[in-house]
Amino acid sequence: MNEIICPNCKKVFKVDEAGFADILKQVRDHQFHEELQNRLNLAEKEKINAVKLAEANLKNLLQGDLAKKESEISALIAKIQKTEIEKKLAVTEAIKSIEKERDELANDVKNKETEKQLLEKSLKEKYTSELKTKDDIIKLKDEEIALRKDMKLKLSTKMIGESLEQHCEVEFNKLRATGFQNAYFEKDNDSRSGSKGDYVYRETDDAGNEIISVMFEMKNEGDETATKKKNEDFLKELDKDRTEKKCEYAVLVSLLEAENELYNSGIVDVSHKYPKMYIVRPQFFIPIITLLRNAAMNSMKYKAELSLIKNQNIDISNFEERINAFKDGFARNYELASRKFKTAIEEIDKTIDHLQKTKDALLSSENNLRLANNKAEDLTIKKLTQGNPTMKAKFEELSSKGE
Repeated sequence: MNEIICPNCKKVFKVDEAGFADILKQVRDHQFHEELQNRLNLAEKEKINAVKLAEANLKNLLQGDLAKKESEISALIAKIQKTEIEKKLAVTEAIKSIEKERDELANDVKNKETEKQLLEKSLKEKYTSELKTKDDIIKLKDEEIALRKDMKLKLSTKMIGESLEQHCEVEFNKLRATGFQNAYFEKDNDSRSGSKGDYVYRETDDAGNEIISVMFEMKNEGDETATKKKNEDFLKELDKDRTEKKCEYAVLVSLLEAENELYNSGIVDVSHKYPKMYIVRPQFFIPIITLLRNAAMNSMKYKAELSLIKNQNIDISNFEERINAFKDGFARNYELASRKFKTAIEEIDKTIDHLQKTKDALLSSENNLRLANNKAEDLTIKKLTQGNPTMKAKFEELSSKGE
């Protein structure tokens, strides 16, 4: 038997081996549970600390990715601002081109006025001199009529010694080396489908991806044309050529319907009849290419940037909200750019209005020349000798000798 002293009452107990083992087991179980609880508490604390550390690391990682996205969005905004500047430059170039056309037209008016004055002086000298034969009068009239036709032809086309197609090709080649290095602009010689346009314009980026393609048709109408045609007569065939040659846009460069104010006012959009189709006068040949290619290049940039962001597949909870905010900001910037572009177009329209007034002055000058021609045609021997008995006697003498 084992004796055990109670720590509280100091009494002595006798316990056999089985009872002693049972008491010892109880003590050990209590210590085990206490140790286990301590270790569980410690493990829970370590787990909480690990979770907090993981959350901190994840937060830092997400903040880094978010900063990267914000940097990319800032870069996109900078590109949009650059595009705005490029649009302004394009409009400025278009205005300069129109001003150049206006100056050339003004010079033509000045030159024609000088020619008119010289002609009037020449006619006056010839009519006041002694005309010896009827052939002199007929020859003078024929020369004047030929001169009138030549002047009218120069005024109507303003392209001396070249066709409309040649004019457009020359204008494009002036800028090919500087502004259209990756562009193709050649005659459409493929008539396997039964028809063909005049010129095909295609432009690619440095990687060979096509940016834009345009089918061009040029139409001129000289004085010798028997039947005057309208621009709409050629739109269906132009749309067919565009589709068969797989071009995105179609443009009719036309001198037809010269008195039609709609076509004289600028670039005419006829996409309500045929998709992505425009009608322009020759002076807007280069501006229409510039506007279409700039729009296409900007569209490709935005698509590439958005595709890159989507392919990264970064799981950030507020990324979609920021993208929507970017879209809203882009829409506002686009609206502002559109307003400024509209203002530039209005300025161009004012310039065109000034050119129209110059044109009206030209037409008025041509009308005066026509009246002078009518007077020359109405000129007869009887009128020349009226009130001049000397000249009348000489012509009667010539007439009697002829008989």
